[in-house]
Amino acid sequence: MEKAETPLQEVRAQIAKACKIARRDPGEVTLVAVSKTHPAEAIEPLLIEGQRHFGENRVQEAQGKWPALKEQFPATVLHLVGQLQSNKAEDAVELFDVIHSLDRSSLVKALAKAKEKAGRCPECFIQVDVGEEDQKGGCAIADLPALVAEARKAGIPLAGLMCIPPADTEPAPFFALLDKLARENGLPGRSMGMSGDFETAIMLGATHIRVGTALFGARG
Repeated sequence: MEKAETPLQEVRAQIAKACKIARRDPGEVTLVAVSKTHPAEAIEPLLIEGQRHFGENRVQEAQGKWPALKEQFPATVLHLVGQLQSNKAEDAVELFDVIHSLDRSSLVKALAKAKEKAGRCPECFIQVDVGEEDQKGGCAIADLPALVAEARKAGIPLAGLMCIPPADTEPAPFFALLDKLARENGLPGRSMGMSGDFETAIMLGATHIRVGTALFGARG
């Protein structure tokens, strides 16, 4: 009988398989385990298994769980993958190592101010509205070069671009578009792909995939 794999082992195997087909090194792909809505006791097994990158949607929820977990597992890298309100920028800069949802000028200003106060700044992905869906947030494609320039001028460390393709739509064209936009703007990172489509995202250049359901199960 084959040894039963944990969800983390299964996802890592899928990443390795997709990378092999795409002729990429699996080390180029960072798995961000999206732990939003899950309690500390559901997160600890993944930490014990060696997972170190985790994603949260809300600053307040992360503040309740992660200081204690990070104390226990200090090498943990915490990613903010949800929308960030400008008035929460200071809290986000203190707690998170990476922010995936920089999408507007007012947030650049708020992060720059928080950076000066804290003496540190998380790496930031600029979220792009590739599907032209206002409700999801994200910078309009036409406004991207100006936002990139503003963030660079403000000293915000840019990791790359992030997108969430429209639901129930073939994601590949949107991943390809984000890859093209990242190249055009000289940015190395592409945060794209979730539980249902991360293998496609890897084929199209993803450097960070945000996986929740495949690791933690469906949210109640």
